[in-house]
Amino acid sequence: MAPASDTAQSASQLERLTEALESGTFVQVRRMLNGLSGPDIADLLESSPPKTRAILWRLLDLDREGEVLQALADEVQSDFVQAMHTEDLVRTIEGLEPDDIADILQQLPDRVIREVLTAMDAQNRHRVEQILPYDEDTAGGLMNTDTVTVRPDLTLDVVLRYLRRHKEIPEMTDSLYVVNRRDKFLGQLPLLKLLVSDPNLTVREVMATDIEPIQAEMPDNEVANLFEKFDWVTAPVIDEVGQLLGRITIDDVVDVIREDADHSLMSLAGLDEDEDTFAPVVKAAPRRAIWLGVNLLAVFISANVIHLFQGTIEQVVALAILMPIVASMGGVAGSQTLTLTIRGMALGQIEKQNVGWLFQRELAVAALNGLLWAAIAAAAVIWWFEDTTIGVVIGVALVVNVLVGAAAGVLIPISLKKMEIDPALAGGTVLTTVTDAIGFFTFLGLATLLYA
Repeated sequence: MAPASDTAQSASQLERLTEALESGTFVQVRRMLNGLSGPDIADLLESSPPKTRAILWRLLDLDREGEVLQALADEVQSDFVQAMHTEDLVRTIEGLEPDDIADILQQLPDRVIREVLTAMDAQNRHRVEQILPYDEDTAGGLMNTDTVTVRPDLTLDVVLRYLRRHKEIPEMTDSLYVVNRRDKFLGQLPLLKLLVSDPNLTVREVMATDIEPIQAEMPDNEVANLFEKFDWVTAPVIDEVGQLLGRITIDDVVDVIREDADHSLMSLAGLDEDEDTFAPVVKAAPRRAIWLGVNLLAVFISANVIHLFQGTIEQVVALAILMPIVASMGGVAGSQTLTLTIRGMALGQIEKQNVGWLFQRELAVAALNGLLWAAIAAAAVIWWFEDTTIGVVIGVALVVNVLVGAAAGVLIPISLKKMEIDPALAGGTVLTTVTDAIGFFTFLGLATLLYA
């Protein structure tokens, strides 16, 4: 999250630019815009409605487009990229890191990707082609190919002289990677150890071999967990035969963590984490319509359960007043467990061997809380309606639905994951349907039996 001062500064910049645009002083806008950093310009573009965004992009200096493009959110970036001609896109991405270029190209049709690759120089094309086969949400999609490799039989003095021949080394280089003649990863040589060790020692004698390289197909959230666990700055990436492909740096991992946080938040409403805040109506409406339709189906299921007991509700009108209490309590209890379970799954903490313990623990917690609040609710209802029977009905229904919510909160995300459905996206809707339907059925069914 950006500091408050940065947020205020960005808002002030946007306000000044908007005022300048409205007054038609485009020369001033161009000067103000191009005086900002790439990330700041990206923030301004993302914070602008489509028409203002298009004007700002046209006022941006051509040599700034690449650094701004790579800093944009995926959806906004895609809008600009798809509107570019091939030659303009090649010019814009020239100088970007291979992983950033690959991310941009993956949003384009295969035909355009081939055209862009053909127009690139051979060295950059080869680097990008190493990354393109991997999904952007894997280690291979995150990695960059800017590695410095050495052979194990070299002396440290030779390695130091080799490094001094370069004008610069890749940013955030904290280790050199040790490979054999077939580029198979053997270990890594930390720069700190290189600087303080006897220059007559060989790389093999001082290199570290206790760090496991990351497989290219590893999901990006697992990569982020490893970086967090071991406090890595960089990590090597290998293919299935152990050949070094590239490295992942901490700045890319920070992006993954931020995107996962956005995904968790936006999924609660059935939206994508890359949703453009200022997307046009024609793009935003269809996405939300789909999820509203799913929710409507879920509501109809609950409504049909209520319809089964229409006669009981007509006989005891108080039931209609109290029904939402049962559904709400089960939904809240289920949401607590669901959130905990999804978080545990994301962190890799939930496995087959501990699911049973978690399930039993959540049922025990739900039972204690259910009994407590069922007793309070039953007492309140008996006092309110002066009817002991309806108090018993709501008390029992509350206990049952809170237990159902807790059980569903564990089982639903695990089941959805096995079906390769995102639990964060679909879990809430499925949980609400279950707790509403079971809650209404238990409450009204028990009332039907006792009032018959």
